[in-house]
Amino acid sequence: PEVCLFHMWEEWAGLGQEDYLSVLEYLLWVFTPLAIVFILPFLIVILLYLSILFLHVYKRKNQLREAYCNNLWDGARKTLAMLWDGHGAIWHGYEIHGMEKIPDKGPALIVYYHGAIPIDYYYFLASVIIQKGRTCHSVADHFLFKVPGFKLLLEVFSVIHGPQEECVRALRNGHLLGISPGGVREALFSDETYPLLWGKRKGFAQVAIDSQVPVIPMFTQNVREGFRSLGTLRFFRWVYERFRLPIAPVYGGFPVKFRTFLGDPIPYDPNINAAELAEKVQQAVQSLIDQNQQIPGSILRALLERFHTKHKGH
Repeated sequence: PEVCLFHMWEEWAGLGQEDYLSVLEYLLWVFTPLAIVFILPFLIVILLYLSILFLHVYKRKNQLREAYCNNLWDGARKTLAMLWDGHGAIWHGYEIHGMEKIPDKGPALIVYYHGAIPIDYYYFLASVIIQKGRTCHSVADHFLFKVPGFKLLLEVFSVIHGPQEECVRALRNGHLLGISPGGVREALFSDETYPLLWGKRKGFAQVAIDSQVPVIPMFTQNVREGFRSLGTLRFFRWVYERFRLPIAPVYGGFPVKFRTFLGDPIPYDPNINAAELAEKVQQAVQSLIDQNQQIPGSILRALLERFHTKHKGH
């Protein structure tokens, strides 16, 4: 039936095979120049942004030279940090408020809200390397260590999969350590209303107590508007709960405004237990969300915030 319909349409249109080829040639002849005319300006814009990124790195060439003289991996870390820092500045107008709360020396546990893709945390790590000259160790989910090709990157940037003993060891050795208690669950199933999905997790609080270090809460404004997850759909939730497979699709990459806020450090207190400290830290992160994030989040509003400087906290 389809063949008959095709021949009927062919007869009605009065077109043979050669005519089809002629039409295709004509369409290519018409639209190819138009496509080139519209694509070329985008290529120029991309080239301009790449030029800005190059200049962003080049202006710190003396720092890079010094870093490579000290240690190969120090130089590599600093180079990648500058690339990420440049990307954050160009694509998200990235800002950090409260960097002075990160100690220049000595340990601290940084606890943050986990976006669908924690790109804000990557920008934060880059800023710590550049501004503080320190590498912040990080705790990541087990599945990340199974991704082919990631091993070297995780090693160079001191990423661990999170046994409490290893976390305590890193802090007792004087390092900074970043952790998101919500982890993959928060990444997949939180949404533009920014609920904290920590459950009853308190292992991070026990790590802080055992290491006797302060805890610094962290939140990035509009992180859910940069990337969003379809994890709220029932099927993806079921797959994760049943098989622990984080397969919920993530979409976005929108150039929304990102501002990372660091709260006041919560000092070590020998008189509170892990459950109490975990509750205290959760309240501190929730407070940063309440002060700095309009809820529900809006992609359009977050895009418009690129053009003005005020934020909710002001």
